[in-house]
Amino acid sequence: MADIIQLLPDSIANQIAAGEVIQRPASVVKELMENAIDAGADEIKLIIKDSGKTTIQVIDNGKGMSETDARMAFERHATSKIRTAHDLFQIKTMGFRGEALASIAAIAQVEVITRPHEQELGSHLVIEASNIKKQEFCQAVPGTTFTVKNLFYNVPARRKFLKSDPVELRHIMDEFHRMALANPDIFFSLHHNGNEIYHLPKGNLRQRVINIFGKSYNEKIVPVHEDTDHMSLQGFVGKPEAAKKTRGEQYIFVNKRFIKSNYLNHSIRSCYDELVNKEYYPFYIIFMEMDPARIDINVHPTKQEIKFEEERLVYNYLKVSIKHALGQYNVIPTIDFDIDYNLTSRKEATIPERPGHSGTLQTARTEFQRDNMRAWQSLYDGIETEQPTPVTVESKLSQQELGKDENVESRQSRPPYQIQQAYILSQIKSGFLLIDQQSAHERILYERYLKAIEQSGIPSQKQLFPEAIELNPARIETLKSITPQLNRLGFEIEPFGDNSYVIHGIPSVVESIDSGKVLIEQLLEQYENNMEFQLGIPENLARSLAYSTCIKRGKSMDEDEMFSLIDQLFACTVPYKSPSGRKCFISIDTEEIKKRFEE
Repeated sequence: MADIIQLLPDSIANQIAAGEVIQRPASVVKELMENAIDAGADEIKLIIKDSGKTTIQVIDNGKGMSETDARMAFERHATSKIRTAHDLFQIKTMGFRGEALASIAAIAQVEVITRPHEQELGSHLVIEASNIKKQEFCQAVPGTTFTVKNLFYNVPARRKFLKSDPVELRHIMDEFHRMALANPDIFFSLHHNGNEIYHLPKGNLRQRVINIFGKSYNEKIVPVHEDTDHMSLQGFVGKPEAAKKTRGEQYIFVNKRFIKSNYLNHSIRSCYDELVNKEYYPFYIIFMEMDPARIDINVHPTKQEIKFEEERLVYNYLKVSIKHALGQYNVIPTIDFDIDYNLTSRKEATIPERPGHSGTLQTARTEFQRDNMRAWQSLYDGIETEQPTPVTVESKLSQQELGKDENVESRQSRPPYQIQQAYILSQIKSGFLLIDQQSAHERILYERYLKAIEQSGIPSQKQLFPEAIELNPARIETLKSITPQLNRLGFEIEPFGDNSYVIHGIPSVVESIDSGKVLIEQLLEQYENNMEFQLGIPENLARSLAYSTCIKRGKSMDEDEMFSLIDQLFACTVPYKSPSGRKCFISIDTEEIKKRFEE
């Protein structure tokens, strides 16, 4: 029998290794910036094009590399960080495995220009698919410049699975934020497609937080500082008003290395149990310093997972320290998250609806929608009445449109009933429906907004007083990418210098919103949260605005509002599920109820 086992060529082995180390452009950014930090740089510039798919360039003023080191750096397991196995338990650098550069060179076109401070000439290397195409001396400033082009150009299957530019840019910004927060004593800048997004001068941690997240955070954060013989802890935690419904502003660093730990996140989150609603995530940036011998970071190639020698001790210490900080600064709940400030009156709770209320939005229903409504009306046929309820104005409008006076009349005779201010119980001839009011209203608004973006547009309601809103650079990039669609939805916003915008108008159909600023903030936050789903801009925007403006669970509704909601839901093209996939209603048959009592 012939031998069939053989060693893989280095080029293939590097491509396989790249699958773990380099997953997307953000992975390249992380590895190159970590190398720059390890090289002692105090100025690091990140330049990207097309969200890193075309070009990623990192320029630093670190110690640079000699000609030999520059070439050796791209060999597998070549590293300057460790010499023996014992060194794995004394690691203080960001990188140490010696896999990153070899992996990058295997799946991209790489160019390196580097020069040590003590030498007059630098080295210039060009590498493609692990093969060195050029190496020569050149004129260069001290430090190193890495340029990575056409990521995954020779692995088309991997390139095909990259997400859209906004999604990949968001991941790059996440990595950039982590590096910049962990090293406030280093100057960082980020340029995308020729525009400078971040310019972060050297300073302290508070200044770095404000430069990244905005000036408003200066009043929203509380310092944390504790020291023991085993570890020290410092950083900032947010006041309750800084909490958000989406994750992303939670950072834990161990020896300046960002880590992911559900266990430690739970420790911090438990400190806010009495301060914020469970649906919200508090803001925090925590730095822990401890003996490297007490931790193991050699768990995963990304080096973002960590094992502690005394995990329970760290958990409790973190919890006590943050509770002490919150108590020391007299942090108390300043926002009641159980109240939806977008819907605080009966007028505000009324669903924008019907001719005369939504202008160009009210268009003729499609035949499919008419079928939905006819099927909905038929569910009520045969229900006997005891005390008929007067037909409301909105119901009359429905009758005029549908020509179903009798069926609507019989349906109106059994008024719906709200349960726990979250669900609507509505009797039908075969049993009853239980409608999730938030999911149902999300579906209604989603279809309305999507149609407006794609077809007619929404009139704008001018603000009595224009509102100024300050956004961090990452949010501004998101806002720029969806501005044309926002205009079709009825928003009127324009730049106002630096990171500020002015809101002149909001969609007329959500005129009950007290603050255009709050609406924009909620919309952008939800939009970014949906980006991973690879929705198109119209779908994502309609979905995000629907979630931001819909009736929430916990909102009391009167009969007119419940009838209106039911009418509109079953006039939708897809009334069964909300845009996020949650059921809008469930039906329970009378026979099923009988069986439950006979069990």
